[in-house]
Amino acid sequence: MSANSDITNSPLGAYQKRKSVFPKAVDGTFRRLKWAIMAITLLIYYVTPWIRWDRGPYAPDQAVLVDIAHRRFYMFSIEIWPHEFYFVAGLLVMAGIGLFLITSAVGRAWCGYSCPQTVWTDLFQHIERFIDGDRNAQIRLQNAPWSAGKIARRLLKWGIWLAIAFWTGGAWILYFGDAPTLVRDFWTGHAAPVAYMTVFVLTMTTFVFGGFMREQVCIYMCPWPRIQTAMMDEKSLLVTYRKWRGEPRGSLKQAQAHPGAVGDCIDCNQCVAVCPTGIDIREGPQIGCITCALCIDACDKVMAQVGRPRGLIDYVTFENAEKEQHGAAPVSALKSILRPRTFVYFGVWAGIGLALLFALTSRTRLDISAQHDRNPLFVRMSDGAIRNAYTVKLRNMENRPRTVRVAMIGAQGSLMWRNEETRAQAARSFEVKLAPDAVTKLRLFVVTPMQAGAGTTREEFSLSVQGLEDDKISDTEELIIERGGS
Repeated sequence: MSANSDITNSPLGAYQKRKSVFPKAVDGTFRRLKWAIMAITLLIYYVTPWIRWDRGPYAPDQAVLVDIAHRRFYMFSIEIWPHEFYFVAGLLVMAGIGLFLITSAVGRAWCGYSCPQTVWTDLFQHIERFIDGDRNAQIRLQNAPWSAGKIARRLLKWGIWLAIAFWTGGAWILYFGDAPTLVRDFWTGHAAPVAYMTVFVLTMTTFVFGGFMREQVCIYMCPWPRIQTAMMDEKSLLVTYRKWRGEPRGSLKQAQAHPGAVGDCIDCNQCVAVCPTGIDIREGPQIGCITCALCIDACDKVMAQVGRPRGLIDYVTFENAEKEQHGAAPVSALKSILRPRTFVYFGVWAGIGLALLFALTSRTRLDISAQHDRNPLFVRMSDGAIRNAYTVKLRNMENRPRTVRVAMIGAQGSLMWRNEETRAQAARSFEVKLAPDAVTKLRLFVVTPMQAGAGTTREEFSLSVQGLEDDKISDTEELIIERGGS
């Protein structure tokens, strides 16, 4: 018989059915921290699209807005244009390095406290406890036959989950349009089809991932647990079971009957009961541990009840735990975090942030770009002069109309005029009014007299743009005058 047949015909089979996890409610320092982070993150997510920010009469007043139609990204007083996407890329790089920093310092703290999957799963679990009761009541209800009461509880719970999931999907689309207008259009049926599709997809994924799949997303679907192993070592601060102190496990009666023969762990399994992924932290590092530290709260509570010191399960590095086993004094969590790798990650992260901040504060809000016509490259006029044509774009990135001066630098003897003008109006510079927060497109002609630059095939020059109220040139564009030789 083949190996595959042996696996298939074995009692366990090739795959094991998911065992439902019913985390027990617990109170403590880390549980309260999770409550605070959950409240803050959900508040930011749901409320941000409704915050107004006055940018003047020519720009939207939504504080955070991804304006795809006009290709803009607004965040309070910051406005990002498409050609400034490097700011967004820089923020994404900072987010990635920030994850590396957090993971190298305190393991999967992001997963345990701030990951959207964790936040919404935690919210759904609290709703489940409110309706079905705590862990034991949930298990009894799960095993009970279907009845009118069970159906009513299930429908009520799923209905609340679905309402939150719908609210979640609806809040997401508000970042891409004016929130009050989009809400009105959505409920009157006038919103774009993509808005309804997005809300539906996000509603269903939130409902299924947060309500039913839960720990499976963290353990099987998320790639981060696999990636994080490359950034953690024996010096990383993790939720750790002090095995040397807890083993061998024994009940209180055994400890009283045989003093010193058993460890501090009384095998109450409270650390397992409160775990949102259903793992046993006493078995060592596992991919299912999201370092939420709820097991620390549960264990500390039990240790206090039985009169033993806290910290049987605690944030501690494997290196320090081993040293403690041999009599060394415990090392503080802060001292464990302050190590070379952490400083390197923080230095890189801060360096990118400072570079982005410098670029943001020093950027010009007025620039120019131009493109030479390729067909024809130039035109020889009746008097022998050479005319070149260009398409010029003037970008006014301020929320007010501006009058600017466009001037030629170099190419002495050459003149220019706009499409709506004539050669008789040609000059070395001209003024143009720019609309607020918009790109103004011009058709520009440059004429070079026959005697200027004789014998050369091309000549370099620059176009500059400067606000009339400014003391210096805002931007320049390097261009070429084509002559084709003498």
